[in-house]
Amino acid sequence: MEVTALCFTPLMLIILGAHVQNNEAAFRIVSTRLQLFEQESVSFHCEGLDGSTQLRGIRDAGEFISTCSEKTPVLYCTIKRAYSGDSGDYWCEADGGERSHSVTISVNGGSVILESPVLPVREGSAVTLSCRNKTTTSSILSADFYKDGHLIRSSSTGNITIQNVSKSDEGLYKCSISDSEESPESRLTVRAVHRETCPSSDHSLHVLLVLRTVFTVVMVALLLLLVGLLHCGKLRVTQK
Repeated sequence: MEVTALCFTPLMLIILGAHVQNNEAAFRIVSTRLQLFEQESVSFHCEGLDGSTQLRGIRDAGEFISTCSEKTPVLYCTIKRAYSGDSGDYWCEADGGERSHSVTISVNGGSVILESPVLPVREGSAVTLSCRNKTTTSSILSADFYKDGHLIRSSSTGNITIQNVSKSDEGLYKCSISDSEESPESRLTVRAVHRETCPSSDHSLHVLLVLRTVFTVVMVALLLLLVGLLHCGKLRVTQK
């Protein structure tokens, strides 16, 4: 019983966490990319929302006009030719005030961008970051990669892969190409994997075994006492 009680609390936390994650997954904004060059397109879709949903944003150029088409329960919006002024935070919002998380889009007027996952990555998975140069498509591209402003790795191919990602890998990433400029920063988010944890039950089982043994001994003693009393009562009746 004690073991069950100890496991019950973390199990409930896991269930509640999964419920929250399901709600977030049912109401979210997804972008096709986080960084792009000027005059390239970027699309968004709002998932799990009603017909009153709109794409909103705070960007450098102020209000924006996007081409949207509604296919319940998904709203698709596209900026066909993006410019640096389109950089900013975008989110989906319903008339009732319910809103999704926001995504940060960076439109670079320069020649270098970083390609990274648009959605949170699962803890333990592998993540590839790519440094892209607008002026070349060569696979030989010397690039430096930074996390939170600190150099973490250099690559001769313009790509790096982070194996077995964890929460410690979260942060702002950017890249730079030799003799060229650097990309804007994009945030990498890692989604933790919830595991059911149950404390060691060895001690609890030992206590249960001891209690059961004591209970058995006491019950046997009481039974013997009862038999003795009944036997004594019969003897008294016989003597009378």
